[in-house]
Amino acid sequence: MERILSVKEMRAADEYTINTLGVAEDELVFRAGKAVSDEIVRRFHGGRVLVCIGKGNNGEDGKVIAKLLATKHGFTVATLTVSNGIFKLFDKKYDIIVDCIFGTGLNRQVEEKYKTAIEKINSSGAIVVSCDIPSGLNGDNGQVLGVAVKAQLTVAIQEYKLGHFLGEGPDYCGRVIAKDIGISIWGDEFVKRFNDDSVSKFFPRRARHVNKGCFGKACLIGGSKKYSGSVLLSANSLCALKMGVGYVNTVVPESMFDAYVGKVPESILTPIKDKDGFAVFDKNTLNSILNYDSIAVGMGMGCDINTHEIISYLLENYTGKLLVDADGLNALAKFGKECLKNKKCTVVLTPHVAEFSRLLEKDKTEIIINPISYAKEFAKEYGVIVLLKDAVSVITDGEEVYLNTTGSPAMAKAGSGDVLSGLITGILARTNESLLATVSGAYLFGKMGEYAQKEQNEYTVVASDLINALPKVINDLN
Repeated sequence: MERILSVKEMRAADEYTINTLGVAEDELVFRAGKAVSDEIVRRFHGGRVLVCIGKGNNGEDGKVIAKLLATKHGFTVATLTVSNGIFKLFDKKYDIIVDCIFGTGLNRQVEEKYKTAIEKINSSGAIVVSCDIPSGLNGDNGQVLGVAVKAQLTVAIQEYKLGHFLGEGPDYCGRVIAKDIGISIWGDEFVKRFNDDSVSKFFPRRARHVNKGCFGKACLIGGSKKYSGSVLLSANSLCALKMGVGYVNTVVPESMFDAYVGKVPESILTPIKDKDGFAVFDKNTLNSILNYDSIAVGMGMGCDINTHEIISYLLENYTGKLLVDADGLNALAKFGKECLKNKKCTVVLTPHVAEFSRLLEKDKTEIIINPISYAKEFAKEYGVIVLLKDAVSVITDGEEVYLNTTGSPAMAKAGSGDVLSGLITGILARTNESLLATVSGAYLFGKMGEYAQKEQNEYTVVASDLINALPKVINDLN
């Protein structure tokens, strides 16, 4: 598990290290510059380097980098002080350009000579290495402040920053490496992200003397005449042998029951009353699944009052773990989300940004700029776990916050979210650590996308390919 700091948190750690622990600021600048130069030397064995230097400590780091590369490692090094506005150095060809113009604290639009310098860096054709964060990128949300350096490698000083992963950060940072330079960080209140070790605890080796009753029961309610495949993707992704669940029950509209028979043979299939292929409130059917360990609802159901009534009834009568996705979220936004406060169960909501904007009644742009605060506030107010889906997802229970940074553009396809709902519901059935189970599901989901893209490409992967990658991803955990 790794920490990810805000600009304010990193600044406080810097100040504590300097003012309380007595580490000289010049010493930290030297360590930062050495950390970046060491990464360059490790990857490249010489070459022509241009170091672009700005004001403040980021610029001072650049001076150290230039000196070490030239005097200790034999690189041919030129330096450019950007504030001078004299850019003839860009007329030459460089193998590597080191970006030390702005640090993580930048919060204004990049203009004039700084804008020109960044544009020249981006069009240079050189390999670009950024010190701490690409210049022009907001350190807290990854938004581009007019223009930003596009790096192939970013060397984060001491800790990862939120801006490396949120917003457009992943597209501008390239590969991000965090280098410890001795700044004192303590506590566990920071945003964190999972790694393989964090997730593997949910997949321990099993004893031989077990049976299907040992591993939980999961239920899915979804599907409709219009979206018949959604619930099948969820069911396939958590079906007994895929996520280790003992029993899976798939609840589908009664008039479509025959169409679903045999589609997921490992799953129990239960009909629910419907009208014109869309499920309606059916107390008897809902009562029959209240003993399940986890339930997912909403995938492909249609957004009408019946969907809302089904969710409301489960909130008031179910005591397990309830995941609400897709049309379930839209029904809460349309017909009222206050029912979330009447729940007896643990609730996980999995909105993408558009669905979350409807729940919050706020513009998507506001959420994109500050996703952590909005997700955390909503989770705390309604006592739920929120998984705010994006290229990098935010997962929070209103207190702890995690980012999931695994994933691939290949996953941007219809049906992917249904697979994610199935994954999480499967893990929820086997544990009471609901927040960590949600984070683990998101992590696995992203890894599945990465694996599927590697096997194919960014264009041809479809949701069912993600399911096929799941066994390989779990094997790699152990």
